[in-house]
Amino acid sequence: MPTDPFYDYIIVGGGSAGSALANRLSADPSVSVLVLEAGRSDFRFDAFIHMPAALPFPIGSKLYDWKYETEPEPFMSGRRVEHARGKVLGGSSSINGMIFQRGNPLDFQRWAREPGMQDWDYAHCLPYFKRMETCLAGSDTWRGGSGPLVLERGPATRAIFGAFLEAVQEAGYPLTDDVNGYRQEGFAKFDRNVHRGRRLSAARAYLHPVMGRSNLTVRTLAQATGLRTSDDGTRVTGVDYTIGRRVRRSATAGEVILCGGAFNTPQLMQLAGIGDPAVLQAAGVTPRVELPGVGANLQDHLEVYIQHASTQPISIAPWLRHRHKPRIGAEWLFLRSGVGASNHFEAGGFIRSNDEVPYPNQMFHFLPIAIRYDGSRPASEHGYQVHIGPMYSDCRGTVHITSDDPFVHPAVQFNYLSTEADRREWIEMVRAARNILEQPAFAPFSGGEISPGAAVQSDQEILDWVASDAETALHPSCTAKMGDAGDDMAVVDPATMGVHGVSGLRVVDASVFPYITNGNIYAPVMMVAERAADLIAGNTPLPATEVPYYRHGEGMPLWPPGDPRNEAWDATTDPPSAAGAREGLPQMRPEDAGEPA
Repeated sequence: MPTDPFYDYIIVGGGSAGSALANRLSADPSVSVLVLEAGRSDFRFDAFIHMPAALPFPIGSKLYDWKYETEPEPFMSGRRVEHARGKVLGGSSSINGMIFQRGNPLDFQRWAREPGMQDWDYAHCLPYFKRMETCLAGSDTWRGGSGPLVLERGPATRAIFGAFLEAVQEAGYPLTDDVNGYRQEGFAKFDRNVHRGRRLSAARAYLHPVMGRSNLTVRTLAQATGLRTSDDGTRVTGVDYTIGRRVRRSATAGEVILCGGAFNTPQLMQLAGIGDPAVLQAAGVTPRVELPGVGANLQDHLEVYIQHASTQPISIAPWLRHRHKPRIGAEWLFLRSGVGASNHFEAGGFIRSNDEVPYPNQMFHFLPIAIRYDGSRPASEHGYQVHIGPMYSDCRGTVHITSDDPFVHPAVQFNYLSTEADRREWIEMVRAARNILEQPAFAPFSGGEISPGAAVQSDQEILDWVASDAETALHPSCTAKMGDAGDDMAVVDPATMGVHGVSGLRVVDASVFPYITNGNIYAPVMMVAERAADLIAGNTPLPATEVPYYRHGEGMPLWPPGDPRNEAWDATTDPPSAAGAREGLPQMRPEDAGEPA
């Protein structure tokens, strides 16, 4: 009887983190690496993946999306919230919005305050953020210039983007050079995972360039169904998987690395008997290693859209008509230009909703069309909208298996809107967004608010609207958090990425975050994967880099130290929160942001 093939590393999940790990670990020709991706390949000719403007099409399609949904959310009138997860090589980086945001430096300082997490502060994370990127807007103290992730900055040249960047200043907020640089707080053009008119997913940036390595094997349509373990469950020795749900296969490994994301990673551990004994027993699984944090601590970003009709033909809505699609496709295919070559999330920003929070807790994405994220229900012939949501909500949820069948989705419960602090921030957020959209800069364009509409005014009306209309921003995380072994809810050792109490098993994906970061989570996931690759391979970690970064209320300059804009007669140091925003901050033309006076 043939023996199962052996690999030094089996990576379960060829998504964002898995692609980066496969590249870095297989750089050592003496080790063998197997990547198991349950979805199909991200074929180069698939325009629904690679055309940036086509991003609404994969979401909700069974060909591209695993189509998770939550259990009835108790604080959202029992709604089930749909959660798209990428069902192709590259994972969710092949279907996401392509917005690149690292989070705030203070996010990582918060991580570092957790027991055992001292080496995950901003100084230790920054070198990996820089290693992984090529920022086409320019490398500097904060940004990298030679990494595999090529980042283009949104042009934001349409007149409606100019109105948005002027309106935020009229509302009292400053612009910033770069939300991923010295100062996150403020508004700017956004970096995007778009290069030469195509989506640059993790698979395209990290995996495809090294597919020819003889020590790297990538299998698609290969869904892991279980972890092979020792009799007592304390050592993982391999993976069972199926090809197309029909052909059963197994492989043994020196180490198994779970990169399935915040839903699939805890599911596989629970199926192997690793987790909360009560959850496992209820699902018919024999508990082997007690780790109650597996599947706990679930966090996400919820969002709504404030939509306005436009009195002028400034949006991209007419391009959605069928008669324009051949032109869009031809311009994109042959010229890598036109409407199809942008994700259209080209600008936005971050504010503090009140004076009690030390750094931004609210995010804005501006879009030159009034439409749902999945492309449904165009709200107006011409319109625009701002996507808004709290960034570090204190709501916590769970991911629990309900069956020992690996093909049954686990029960996912986020408990959105379940805390007083979260509800307060939602009210502050909606009022702040409306204030911006009602500024004089929008007067030439605004045809009135479409959603939520004039009937929604009181605090309770706002909360009722959020409960009925909000969608996920698709950032599930934190379900196998890093932390010291003394923390009963910690799952992963921050120094090794190994699972506490289990040898031969590591976790590298968004589930290891102790707290969700302030912004879209793709960039911090890739940073974690880059740093984890060094920890797993035994490489000397990149040295910590201490750089200045803006901290509100500490008398720091608004612009990087040494920038002449700090010496201007009207220079300020502390932007107001939404609660304190007022007219009177010095005005700046959008085209001047990023260029010292």
